[in-house]
Amino acid sequence: MTTAISIQNLQKRYGEVTAVKNVSLEIQSGEIFGILGPNGAGKTTTLRCLCTLMQPDAGTIEVMGISALSNPRGVRQKLGYVAQEVALDKLLTGRELLELQAALYHLPRPSITPRIDEVLALLGLTEWADRLIGSYSGGLKKRLDLAAGLLHQPDILVLDEPTVGLDIESRTVVWQFLRQLRQQGMTIVLTSHYLEEVDALADHVAILDRGTVIAADTPTHLKHQLGGDRITLKLREFTAIEEAEQAQQLLTTLPWVHSVVINPGQGNSLNLVVDARPDALNLVQSTLHQAGLPLFSLAQSKPSLDDVYLAATGQTLMDAELAAIGRRDPKAERKQAMRR
Repeated sequence: MTTAISIQNLQKRYGEVTAVKNVSLEIQSGEIFGILGPNGAGKTTTLRCLCTLMQPDAGTIEVMGISALSNPRGVRQKLGYVAQEVALDKLLTGRELLELQAALYHLPRPSITPRIDEVLALLGLTEWADRLIGSYSGGLKKRLDLAAGLLHQPDILVLDEPTVGLDIESRTVVWQFLRQLRQQGMTIVLTSHYLEEVDALADHVAILDRGTVIAADTPTHLKHQLGGDRITLKLREFTAIEEAEQAQQLLTTLPWVHSVVINPGQGNSLNLVVDARPDALNLVQSTLHQAGLPLFSLAQSKPSLDDVYLAATGQTLMDAELAAIGRRDPKAERKQAMRR
């Protein structure tokens, strides 16, 4: 495999806020590479720098051997970018929008109509092509956005949260289409905060937290690195931290328990990584009972990417999402958006 994208020590600041801190990624040709993380992790900033829509403060970016800093035009010719926010003119038909896109890409005039027909058929949009975009559902709009990103036949497709806001049926259609593109040899980079999406699609994944890569590998290997199974328990519906710490110290002494993390965002629940054994739940229950500790809930499961995130940060991805929402300043974000 050859390297399609190389990002080294990428940094980007917005005033006093550091959005990306020394991010380094190697993405191989012909793979789906997922960038996973909560809102505010630096995913979109990384993509915008990659797509030459934003100038990084430090670091290097190369796309198929072309520097995004010294030759941004050359990089744009290699990339198709589909942003998180669908920006379509509802007064145009789908075909008219693609004709406009073809003109912006300076596609040869004789090739425009056949190419538009090709991408419309590829995304199941032929019957909708001559209807106003304002009449499209959310799923159809996302497919049209994908068609626009593929119109100039890029080597690499870059997608920022490609299925956010879509229903399950529309999301499945997009997943199947991305797998089809990978089978045809296209390199795909996508960001997401949907764990199941990255797990289902990505050959490799990088997990970002507050602008830093905290883990990067195949989804399977990241989960296997944790070892064994996961046990989640609550002593009470809302457990006092002192009681949770007592249980943590107690359960850590069990030889088949690898780690115990207290999750404050879930009422001081405890998350254990343990050896896979059929009697694990019974042993945990009896250990707590012998120590006089209560038990409100108890469950066992196989490791997920959320467990990888939890092990690295001490919180689940959902908790990080909620925390990021609490830190947001909508007024400052609007001002920043106007400067871009």
